[in-house]
Amino acid sequence: MTTPTETFRIARDFLLANRTDYNTAYEQFQWPTFENFNFALDWFDAVLAVEQADQPGLRIIEDDGTDRSYTFAELSRRSNQVANWLRQEGVVRGTRVLVVLGNQVELWETTLALMKLGAVLIPATTLLTPTDMADRVSRANAGAVIIRPELTERFDDVPGSYLRVVTGPAQPGWLSYNESHSSNEHFVPDGPTKADDPLLIYFTSGTTALPKLVEHTHTSYPVGHLSTMYWIGIRPGDVHLNVSSPGWAKHAWSCVFAPWIAGATTCLFNYERFDARAMLDVLRDARVTTFCAPPTVWRMLIQQDMSAWSTSLRELVGAGEPLNAEVIDRVHDAWGLTIRDGFGQTETTVQIGNSPGQEVIAGSMGRPIPGYRIDLVDPGSDETAEEGEICVRCEPTKPVGVMAGYRTAHGPDAERNEAAFAGGRYHTGDLARRDERGYITYVGRTDDVFKSSDYRISPFELESVLIEHPAVAEAAVVPAPDELRLAVPKAYIALVAGQTPSRELADDILRHCRERLAGYKRVRRLEFAELPKTISGKIRRVQLRALENDHVGSRTADEYREEDFE
Repeated sequence: MTTPTETFRIARDFLLANRTDYNTAYEQFQWPTFENFNFALDWFDAVLAVEQADQPGLRIIEDDGTDRSYTFAELSRRSNQVANWLRQEGVVRGTRVLVVLGNQVELWETTLALMKLGAVLIPATTLLTPTDMADRVSRANAGAVIIRPELTERFDDVPGSYLRVVTGPAQPGWLSYNESHSSNEHFVPDGPTKADDPLLIYFTSGTTALPKLVEHTHTSYPVGHLSTMYWIGIRPGDVHLNVSSPGWAKHAWSCVFAPWIAGATTCLFNYERFDARAMLDVLRDARVTTFCAPPTVWRMLIQQDMSAWSTSLRELVGAGEPLNAEVIDRVHDAWGLTIRDGFGQTETTVQIGNSPGQEVIAGSMGRPIPGYRIDLVDPGSDETAEEGEICVRCEPTKPVGVMAGYRTAHGPDAERNEAAFAGGRYHTGDLARRDERGYITYVGRTDDVFKSSDYRISPFELESVLIEHPAVAEAAVVPAPDELRLAVPKAYIALVAGQTPSRELADDILRHCRERLAGYKRVRRLEFAELPKTISGKIRRVQLRALENDHVGSRTADEYREEDFE
């Protein structure tokens, strides 16, 4: 009978062995199943801290040049100390712990420690307001908070009897995390961790509504991210750098689970303000081999002469929002490498992606990743179609990488879960189309796609054309009310550095669109503006749609329309 460690290794090694053989990987991969599993104990401590003890498991590079690495063995010992100390202070199996830390070693120590304890980790960004903090403590029933010292005042008016821990010296009402350094380096769990025990509760980024609570188990993310390791193409010994802020699911995807499943080094560039040239320097000097960044970062990087940086990069991927073909082409011209797109959510691991060694079709997210069966479902008929909502088949067995479900403060969110898993599928709320070869192309959120003169308009398609214009850094397309067509596509435009809004530039951008888009879907209005975003960096089209509805019959000084140039 195989142990949980052996079972996990067999599945991992199968994907590593078939990393460029998509057909074999997709047809033969099976999710490993467990009764008990604890990633920190059964994989990190049992394998990485033994077989790769002296290899850096984590490297953090500060923007002032400070560079510190921590071996797998060091991280194992320190997380044992933190776990023992937290247990002494009352954190036990099932305790929900709100963690508000930056890219600092304490974040990784705490993540491993809470796993070992069987506690439930609630990651949160340091950008949250006091109101946000109160919402998370209340709705997640947090029993403890671990936070950076400069953020403690945000909890002054957050009620509750939760344990308060601050990194650095103790403060009034807060225990010092530093006290954990005197704890025992040997950790003994209080019992086995059930595979379906809760591990993580994420608050979604709230692009359209109040953030939802997403629950993941000790397998849905730690084991489910086998799909993410496969998509990125991480190998043992790699140096993987991911651009993502702590507190969001993508940080766990690529700064914890995917690289550590592979036995790679997680490399972080911890900057105060993003600087494209500094990032390129780090990629070169740290000899990064695999790199993941959201489209916003890629769009900033291509404004530099990337060919001037010689790197050790082998794999490039993008996630968070769809990648535009213009960005992919510019990077390939500079480095001879193709950025591979992928699709997943806080609720899942990577579902769809362009995997290593496969042909990349411009504009496509790729094909279903091993372990996932994807249906495109017509929202009106609930029947499969060539274009429809991206849905994950959950019958007869739900893929390991799909969430346990949505939560409320008092238990499962029955109403949301019923809708999310209707018809034996997990419904993503995203629309796509599939070609005859099985490649899937993103269309947009179900809330974002709109009709103009009875034609369906995909904002993403129009935005991809807009950012091909050299003056456009980012674009968001929403419907603008129109008496004749009901709605027309309007673009909100953020310009690249050095460009300023003007009538002449608006005319040039609109002409650029007319030359590249069919008449029924061309951009008919544009406005120069700063794009509203969630604190995770996603464009809030819902806010722009609301603006359009509020301003029916009026226009701002920076808005231009096709008829202005006739």
